[in-house]
Amino acid sequence: MFVRISLGLIIGVFLLGGCKAKKRTVTYKKKERTEQVVISDKSDKNDEKEEKEEITIIESPKPNATYAEVVSIYIENYSEIAMEEMLQYGIPASITLAQGILESGAGRGELTSKANNHFGIKCHTGWKGERVYHDDDESQECFRKYKDAKYSFRDHSLFLTERSRYQDLFKLKKNDYEGWAKGLRKAGYATDPKYPTKLINIIKKYNLEAYDKKVLGETVSISKPDDTKIGTYTVKKGDTLYSISRRYNIAVDTLKEYNGLRNNEISIGQVLYLHPVKN
Repeated sequence: MFVRISLGLIIGVFLLGGCKAKKRTVTYKKKERTEQVVISDKSDKNDEKEEKEEITIIESPKPNATYAEVVSIYIENYSEIAMEEMLQYGIPASITLAQGILESGAGRGELTSKANNHFGIKCHTGWKGERVYHDDDESQECFRKYKDAKYSFRDHSLFLTERSRYQDLFKLKKNDYEGWAKGLRKAGYATDPKYPTKLINIIKKYNLEAYDKKVLGETVSISKPDDTKIGTYTVKKGDTLYSISRRYNIAVDTLKEYNGLRNNEISIGQVLYLHPVKN
C-alpha cells in the first residue's frame, strides 16, 4: 500500500513538472491609444445665433442720384423701423425720419457711414458700446457706434424716453409733429435755432406725416363691426399690434380698446378680439 501511494506521488510530481514546462507564454499586443478631441459647440451656437439675427437690408442710391432720390431711398429703407419705434415708444415716425434725414445727410454722412449713427448721439456717461471720434462742436468728440442702423433708431427712442427733459414732448398729441420739432429744440436736443423749421420743412416736403397716420390708423377705413360674429386672432411669433391692425384694417387704438390693453405689449398665444365685445 505504501509503495502504491509513493508511486502515485512521484507520477503526480512528474506530470505537474511537465505541464509547467509546456505552459505557453501569452503576450498581449499593446493597444495603441487614440486621442479623442471633444469640440465644444458653444461657439458654434453663438455663431448660429448671430447668423440668424436679422440684418437691416439697405438699398443704396446710385452715384448720380439727385438729393430727392437719395432722401426717397432713405425713407424707403427706414420708414418701417420708424413706425415700429412710434408704436413702441410714442415718438412720431415723421419726427424720427426727419431727424434721421437731417442728422445723417439722408444716410450719406461720415458719422453714419462709419458708425451707423443716424442721430448724432454722443457717447455720454455710461455708454459701454463701441465708439468713434468725430469733429462736431469740438474736435474729435466721442460718438456712439452701432453694428446695425436699427440699433441707432432704437437708441434714439431710448435716448428721448429715458431723459426727463424730453418728458413734456410725450404729453403732446401723437400727430403733433410741429410741437415735437419745437420741443426738441427747447429741450436742448440741438443748438441750431432753425432746427425746428428744418424738421417741419422736411416732413412737409416728403409727406412724412403719412407714416404717423399709418400707425394711428387714420388712413384705414374701418367697417361697421358685425356683433353677431365676434372674430379673434391668436398672436404668433413676430406679431405686433401694428402688423395685426394693418392685416385686419383696424386702428391700433381701436384694437387696444377692444381688448382692454393699456400699452402695446402682447404675447405669443394671446387671443385678441377683432370686434367689440358686449359687457
